[in-house]
Amino acid sequence: MARDRLAAMRAQRQGTGPQSPTSPIEMAGLQSQDRITNGNGAGSTPSSDPMAAFYSEINGILDTIRQFEDNVSRISDLHSRTLNTMDDALSQQNHAVLDELVADTRNISNQLKTRIQDLEKQPAPPGQDARIRKNQTSLVKTKFLEALQSYQQVEQQYRAKYKQRVERQFKIVKPDATPDEVAAVVNDESGAGSQLFSQALMSSTRYGESRAAYREVQERHEDIRKIEHTLAELAQIFNDMNLLVVQQDDTINAIEASAGQVEHDTEAGLGHTEKAVKSARAARRKRWICFFLFLTILAIIGIIVGVTIGTRK
Repeated sequence: MARDRLAAMRAQRQGTGPQSPTSPIEMAGLQSQDRITNGNGAGSTPSSDPMAAFYSEINGILDTIRQFEDNVSRISDLHSRTLNTMDDALSQQNHAVLDELVADTRNISNQLKTRIQDLEKQPAPPGQDARIRKNQTSLVKTKFLEALQSYQQVEQQYRAKYKQRVERQFKIVKPDATPDEVAAVVNDESGAGSQLFSQALMSSTRYGESRAAYREVQERHEDIRKIEHTLAELAQIFNDMNLLVVQQDDTINAIEASAGQVEHDTEAGLGHTEKAVKSARAARRKRWICFFLFLTILAIIGIIVGVTIGTRK
């Protein structure tokens, strides 16, 4: 029995014996090193390079901007379908899809705004990485603003088309409408346009066609209000992005002003130092002159005393 135990111990030392399984704690530690959670909660490969996370975020923002642009293209297509369809059921279906897509695009735009602002607020690292960060952040911000501007142009374009449709429908009910009446119905400020349209509807001889025109005008007014709400949100995002730029410019200007003040103070300090050195040299020179004058006076006094004593003898 003793020999068997000794042989087993030797075999274990030489690595030929049975391997002990890796403990769960060790496995958990290895797995925790193999995964790292990014800002969106997804697992990714760890990296000790801080620029790797920055590039990952840049690529993620660019992908989201492309998704935003795809949504804008679909919104434009749905606006076109809504204007051209004559089927009420299909029109309601298009409106439902359009409302959902607009809400999704609104969320994407807010996310992009926040992510880009977070990039701009991050402290710049020293060296060349600072310039790279600035250029890449400026790139994604420019692309985002261009996508916002494209969305804004789509909404403005279809707002004009919806207003043109309202004008045509009103002229069906009242062909002799004046430009002021048409403008009042199209803009529908404080409900004056709807009241004017109702009055024209009562006096129209084409009742059935007029009722259909009135329903479409009401739908178009609702579409116009939604578009104007979207345009207001886009304008607010533009303002938020520009405000951050202004704040950063103020910070940069403050830093530059502080640096200029430091440089001025340094130059002034050097000037004072030079003056102090000159004053110290002049004072030192004066002290030596006084010392030599003192020695001269002592020598003269010594000579006078010596001559006086010699004369008396």
